Amino acid sequence: MDWGVALRYWPLLAKGLLLTFQITILVTVLGLLLGIVVAAGRLARQRWISRPVAGYIELFRGTPALIQLYWFYYCLPIFLGVRLPGLTAIIVALTLNVAAFYGEALRSGIQALPRDQTEAADILGLSYVQKMRYVVIPQALRIVVPVLLSLTISLFKDTSLVSALGVADLMYQARVVSTETYRPIEIFTTAALVYFAVATPLSMLTRRLELRLARVNR
Repeated sequence: MDWGVALRYWPLLAKGLLLTFQITILVTVLGLLLGIVVAAGRLARQRWISRPVAGYIELFRGTPALIQLYWFYYCLPIFLGVRLPGLTAIIVALTLNVAAFYGEALRSGIQALPRDQTEAADILGLSYVQKMRYVVIPQALRIVVPVLLSLTISLFKDTSLVSALGVADLMYQARVVSTETYRPIEIFTTAALVYFAVATPLSMLTRRLELRLARVNR
């Protein structure tokens, strides 16, 4: 075993880790914004809105993220004649994927709100958009923050899938280094430890936040 090889190639691994963070943050922001729209569409009274949204949710929740990545990168040019750069295809696919989960989490948070909250907004004469923006969404977000954080942690780990499309994230760099050095055990173990070192503190923070919110809501 030569664990020093991980230190020698750490700058390359760190470069991949930075891209992993960038993808995670960008997809989280875009996915949360789209998730709000998805939750509103899912709760819409018009069936021509709610049913397609429900179909979208089931499609992206019921199929593997890796297949979705492949579809947007390889199949989209075939069916629509649109070829997206690797990183763009990844952002689009992961955003649509995580927005389906975010949307369902937000929907559950919205439905958990006391009815008097929305009734008060109606009495004040707020429009639907104003009611969602100022009353419903802020309170729903507070309820589902632990769930959203858990989904984001899963997203951070799932970004390792993007290496299959040749995007130089942490896992891709680990594959390159392991091929050059013939040290897959040391390199992939180091990569796993990096994912673990980032995800575990966030998981602990999520758990503490969940317990705190549970005490506040009693």
